[in-house]
Amino acid sequence: MLHDAIVNQPIIETDRLVLRPLRRSDEGLLTMYAGDKRVAETTRSIPHPLPPGTTVSFIERARSPERTEDVWAMDGTAAGLAELLGVVALERLSPDRSEIGYWVAPAFWNTGYASEAVSGLLEANPQNVSTVFAEVFQSNPASARLLTKTGFDYIGDAEAFCVAQGRTVATWTYLRKLR
Repeated sequence: MLHDAIVNQPIIETDRLVLRPLRRSDEGLLTMYAGDKRVAETTRSIPHPLPPGTTVSFIERARSPERTEDVWAMDGTAAGLAELLGVVALERLSPDRSEIGYWVAPAFWNTGYASEAVSGLLEANPQNVSTVFAEVFQSNPASARLLTKTGFDYIGDAEAFCVAQGRTVATWTYLRKLR
């Protein structure tokens, strides 16, 4: 059972952020940011418009000891910002491989917070894996640059279904060896 290895989720500190498990009090900002079409359309799984109860369900899944994905809030209070700027997550694919995903609220695009969160998470390697995969939509070159900046190597093209766009979209796939 994969979830046994990830029940305890650490708090990770970077220069300007605290990556922490989601709290129920994150619901308001999560709903506002994830409900933004610009955010939803860069992810595979966020619907747009955001149905009622989606955020509460997401938080409960993220807090469950039965989860296979660890989700961290990018908490900016240390830098005088909001308690939640975005999220970064690691989904366990196998005992030695995970997939990283992330999004940041549009107000914090091009500020380096997503890069800082991804770098901090990879450095901490809380799931103790040797390989991390990532996938970004080809319509999102900023995320592709973030991945190469944080040490990922491009490994190929693929496709993924985007719920918000209601269609399959072209992706770039990346890999990073951690050990």
